[in-house]
Amino acid sequence: MAADPCLLGVDIGTSSSKGVLTDPAGTVLATATRPHGVSRPRPGWVEHDPETVWWAEFVAIVRDLLAVAPAPVAAVAVSGIGPCVLPATADGRPLRAAILYGVDTRATAEIAELTDAFGADEIVRRGGNRLTSQAVGPKLRWIRRHEPEVWARTRRFFMASSFLVHRLTGEYVLDHHSASQSDPLYDLPAQAWLDDLAAQVAPGLELPRLLWPAEVAGRVTAAAADATGLPEGVPVTAGTIDAWAEATSVGATRPGDLMLMYGTTMFLTRVVPAPVVHPRMWATTGVFPGSFCVAGGTATSGAVVEWLRELTGGTDYDRLAAEAAAVPAGADGLVVLPYFAGERTPLFDEKARGVVAGLTLDHGRGHLYRAVLEGTAYAVRHHLDEMAGLLAPPERVIAVGGGARPLWTRIVSDVTGQPQLVPEQTIGAGYGDAYLAGLAAGVVDRADDWTRWAGRVEPDPATADAYRRGYPAYRELYPATRDIVHALGARG
Repeated sequence: MAADPCLLGVDIGTSSSKGVLTDPAGTVLATATRPHGVSRPRPGWVEHDPETVWWAEFVAIVRDLLAVAPAPVAAVAVSGIGPCVLPATADGRPLRAAILYGVDTRATAEIAELTDAFGADEIVRRGGNRLTSQAVGPKLRWIRRHEPEVWARTRRFFMASSFLVHRLTGEYVLDHHSASQSDPLYDLPAQAWLDDLAAQVAPGLELPRLLWPAEVAGRVTAAAADATGLPEGVPVTAGTIDAWAEATSVGATRPGDLMLMYGTTMFLTRVVPAPVVHPRMWATTGVFPGSFCVAGGTATSGAVVEWLRELTGGTDYDRLAAEAAAVPAGADGLVVLPYFAGERTPLFDEKARGVVAGLTLDHGRGHLYRAVLEGTAYAVRHHLDEMAGLLAPPERVIAVGGGARPLWTRIVSDVTGQPQLVPEQTIGAGYGDAYLAGLAAGVVDRADDWTRWAGRVEPDPATADAYRRGYPAYRELYPATRDIVHALGARG
């Protein structure tokens, strides 16, 4: 009896790339991971090399997984960080390193310029979002202004997923969700490109064909088959941005679902049945036709955790967690603003900086580690408070990502008062990609649910008083220090 076909999903993250091989029932057959870093050539710049980080790591992961695949691959889906900007020639050759999502803050002047030119209200009315460091348009304008020799040759732009799709199939496509984060180029209500604004922001740029993430973009070419080992002709989906592939991996795709992604940054996405515009959040399409999302993202979370770990001599995570767990809720009066790389939603302040308040000689490493985790939890609560102004409470909160560990998720539930479902399968976006590949291959049905739950994290009432005191201090600390840290940043 022939084995079931395999489904292949690969995700390009900020600090690592991950692949997963499954069968059509969602059983994980094999995984592969490749760590990498980002390039920070100047303050505020965050980049990836598309050849060595995106393509080379994708090829290595695919070859690793194919070596242990028990059956042929039926389809491939890819996801990646975004929205990014990789300028390319008409035949898809990269012209510079890719400019990453909202953590890259170089286009501040262009954000202001385009907002003034088109009008803030008009941009929000048509696209659903104000222009911020997350937006694609200002970064394209930045290239046009500061790298005219690059812009003169630019005819296309890619994100991580669409670049890999192009390399695999030769097709120039972008999924609707990624396009909906390409402000101000996409009409959210109409779910189409805003050709008039695009012509003014990026004249001469060819916009990619729009598809939904599970739609087939094309098939593996002979050249791609030779490079990757994939059979020629295997279908490849349009793919999407990693956070939405991760939401798909745990079934957080129906209205009322809220996903919390614990990673290098913290990401939140709430599924809604119709477009919802919020002045301090992002409005996007969902993964499937007819769905929409309200989303938010911090500039750092796990990145601050890793910074602290390295600062303390590379201390083991389990040891840090044990020390932090021994510290009472509220970290004995220590409060951290985790804005170590500015902040995205809901502050939209690329000049924000990290603050540690209340530090004394009695505080130790465990206090600081707990305060960092509590600071990210306060940031999550801040987002939920913003959403509460327009939306009913979430029906389900689902924790995903490599950082969704017991201490961190417990602190977030304690601070927010929200229970969280924790899935058994925490591979993340690559698992969601495999599900999308299955849909494209016709071996998975949209009604199929791959999610299995490992447990449910409940808020601990014993911590409520400590966090009722800590959260207001967190909220007050930013406006109290904003002018000071802006001035310090300007001098630095």
